[in-house]
Amino acid sequence: MTSSRPVALVTGASSGIGEAAALALAGKGFQVIGTSRDTSRLTSGGGVTFLDLDVTSDESVNGVVEQVVARFGRLDVLVNNAGVGANGAAEEISVGQAQRVFDVNVFGLMRMTRAVLPHMRARGAGRIINVSSVGGFVPNPFMAIYVSTKHAVEGYSESLDHEVREYGVRVLRVQPGPINTPFDANQVQADHPLQVYAHQRRVFEDVMQESMRGGDDPTVVAKVIAAAATDRKPKSRYLAGATAGRVAVLRRVVPAALFDKSVRKLNRMAG
Repeated sequence: MTSSRPVALVTGASSGIGEAAALALAGKGFQVIGTSRDTSRLTSGGGVTFLDLDVTSDESVNGVVEQVVARFGRLDVLVNNAGVGANGAAEEISVGQAQRVFDVNVFGLMRMTRAVLPHMRARGAGRIINVSSVGGFVPNPFMAIYVSTKHAVEGYSESLDHEVREYGVRVLRVQPGPINTPFDANQVQADHPLQVYAHQRRVFEDVMQESMRGGDDPTVVAKVIAAAATDRKPKSRYLAGATAGRVAVLRRVVPAALFDKSVRKLNRMAG
């Protein structure tokens, strides 16, 4: 049976940006499937149905996508929102731990994308919306692993968009600035902390908490995701929030040396 309503699949939909995006898309008339690792405590309703999903598992990803297509007969929009942060100097995070972060933020996104593309190409229409970050185009000390995943998402998304556009499928990026969510409390912590970085790491944690608490509400990003899903002529990237807009302009027009200095000043670093 094919749904008469467009169908959207949102990963990481149990809280924060994902939850807000699921509700925003439902408000735009979509039948929304929200996913999380454990949805047992979540209640379906308001146009949102919840399914368990582990984006690090090929079996889980393929099973959920096939279940959605079998149930609704279509899949119009995928929002790749599931992600995890990583807090610590790059030297403090083992390669194994970095691989686990990449497995969620990058390879999980790739698994989801590869699973939905055949269905979208067959219908000649579809949108894949990847939630990136301002960290996808600016540096952020003590978040090198997380930032590198978002740089990867940027390159993958923009390149893939050119590959699939002729088949009616678009791959779009949403780039939020700081968002007031519990994201900072759920970050992976460095598994090999070093005393030499201890002081500056604590300074960074204070800066991060201040930035998040003063950040935009998740609904700000959700509105942008909904726009990316419904715009008649979608843009390849969407900045989300006032800070993201300012940072993008500064990155483009400020001389490199001055921008570098501003990054160090913002993060209260010497020199």
